[in-house]
Amino acid sequence: MADPHPGSTAPTPLRVVVYSDDRTTREQVRLALGSRVAVDLPPVALVEVATQVALVNAVDAGGVDLVVLDGEATPAGGLGMARQLKDEVAKCPPLLVLVARQQDAWLATWSGADAALAYPLDPVRLPEVAAGLLRASLAGTGS
Repeated sequence: MADPHPGSTAPTPLRVVVYSDDRTTREQVRLALGSRVAVDLPPVALVEVATQVALVNAVDAGGVDLVVLDGEATPAGGLGMARQLKDEVAKCPPLLVLVARQQDAWLATWSGADAALAYPLDPVRLPEVAAGLLRASLAGTGS
């Protein structure tokens, strides 16, 4: 299909996968991230998934720039999924895990996550952390 805007230099959106079995959690992440996490980064395209299989399929398909994982998801929690993705995906995108308590951040480190944030979601901090992970990944200094 021909480009409807020849010569347009619109940046390719950054693909962010959000994993949670809870629709409300996915919505909170979507609202906090918005359409652009920082002015110096391209817009984001969110892909919401609710199951372990959908998450693995989305990451295996490639082209994912960041994965946000709900540490409280069931039956497969975000911490275990982070560990699985880091172990099984050759060029794993950066992983941000949402944990129940800040004291659980050590579990995120164990899981191989690149960052962790505690609930309740902070709509200012979440895009800041996501932007930092995306910048590092785009610069080739990420995971």
